[in-house]
Amino acid sequence: MSAPSGVPVPSAPPSYEETTGINVSYPHPYPVPEPGQKPDGKGMNPPPYMGQPALGNNPVTVQTVYVQQPVVFYDRPVQMRCPSCNQMIVTRLSYDSGALTWLSCGGLCLLGCIAGCCLIPFCIDALKDVDHTCPNCNALIGSYKRL
Repeated sequence: MSAPSGVPVPSAPPSYEETTGINVSYPHPYPVPEPGQKPDGKGMNPPPYMGQPALGNNPVTVQTVYVQQPVVFYDRPVQMRCPSCNQMIVTRLSYDSGALTWLSCGGLCLLGCIAGCCLIPFCIDALKDVDHTCPNCNALIGSYKRL
């Protein structure tokens, strides 16, 4: 591989300063008065760095935040701290007919279980939705939907 005539081949890639446009030949990053020149104070102080704190006595307040792990509810009781009464509890379960219960009933009707057998899903807790309540304050804490 040879370069076209008259075009010099670079020996190394350009430096960071050359690629970003920083004047590498200027020795000082801020203006410096020439010898015999009195600094007038304008533009002579360097600008603050990004990490440099602002001047002034601003008090720093620290707030501690406790993050509680999200509780996932299933069809079993959960031991947790009640958000309503702030007591350690084991949730009380109550079962309600939900979408899976009604779909099971409809499916049994389509199969020919019309004489009351289609009502069996309403007697099976494993097909119902579960509500978790606090035994102390009776607050609804969460629900588990089967579908």
